[in-house]
Amino acid sequence: MPTRRFDATDDGALDALYADVAEKYLQPLWELSGLLTPTPTVRAVPYRWRGKDLRDLGERAGELVPVGRGGDRRVLSLSNPGLGGAPYATSTLWGAVQYLGAGETAPAHRHTPAALRFVLEGEGVWTQVDDDPLHMAAGDLILTPSWTWHEHHNPGAAPMTWFDALDLPLVEALDAVFFEPGAGRTAEPANPGGSASEPSAPGRSASERHFGGGPGLLPGGATTPAPAHSPLLRYRWTDTDRALNGQLHDSASSAARSGHAHVRFADPTNGRDVMPTMRCEMHRYLPGHTEPEERRTGSSLIAVFHGTGAVVLDGVRYDVAPGDLIAVPSWTSQRVVADQRLDLFAVSDAPVLEALALYRTEQVPAATDTF
Repeated sequence: MPTRRFDATDDGALDALYADVAEKYLQPLWELSGLLTPTPTVRAVPYRWRGKDLRDLGERAGELVPVGRGGDRRVLSLSNPGLGGAPYATSTLWGAVQYLGAGETAPAHRHTPAALRFVLEGEGVWTQVDDDPLHMAAGDLILTPSWTWHEHHNPGAAPMTWFDALDLPLVEALDAVFFEPGAGRTAEPANPGGSASEPSAPGRSASERHFGGGPGLLPGGATTPAPAHSPLLRYRWTDTDRALNGQLHDSASSAARSGHAHVRFADPTNGRDVMPTMRCEMHRYLPGHTEPEERRTGSSLIAVFHGTGAVVLDGVRYDVAPGDLIAVPSWTSQRVVADQRLDLFAVSDAPVLEALALYRTEQVPAATDTF
């Protein structure tokens, strides 16, 4: 029964009212507090997972836990300390590192939560998405949109680890999670790097051949795909790196003046985000960059690709190195300090906030401390 916050002349009648309200699974708003707050009440906390720890634990899991033991993926899920043990990096984003040993295959399955892979180091693994084999190399972004069949193959002699992100917590909150195993669908290549239909996997996937020609270059007759995700499933690091360097070397650009270049991965057919629920960006910071500190609604995950420096979250400094993963909850102030050229991959739920007209940013006054 709710705790009464005011005195009434007829306590018995009011007690009876509250009892009847509770029995009918109702709650009196006049006795509730904390539903509407001046700023967001966020349970997730800023947190950094060190790349060295993730690599070491992934290797140990590779030695001790075969693919298929309790599931068809060998994955270490990021569990934010503020979320009560839930296997979620933030309230809307699931993050993880996935380890695939030499010669191993993670079999096909599909699910309604959308997923992506960002390769932090290594190459040789390929992911097959709806029968389209996608080579994976360091710096590449690989998409596995909602309800697409996908599987992973490592035909090489060395293991490989990459960063996974999914919108699973959001889809779960909407009661829209579906999963289907791909019994009998997994490709069995005749030669290393091959696929079920082609002994040698193509250098460019079908999605790259059709939609990877560059900005403004689309095949004749190309239309917006359905469902609303990018038809380009692999974004190569060479293209991303070239775009970032182009900004920094353009004397007329704001990136050249500030020392911070960034790109947003986009659907080549319409310029929208690659997924309806996730925004993917790559940031390059030079030492001494002058970007202001900001906070924004919606949460994000950061993967450190190259360089060293620090990410300062709500005034707390987290030193970062390649392979580190960082959770940035909603309305957390953020600034970046680069000791050397620092490349950060970021995935966020910004498209959802924007679609609901809930996205907002706020510049934080300059701090007096120095890092």
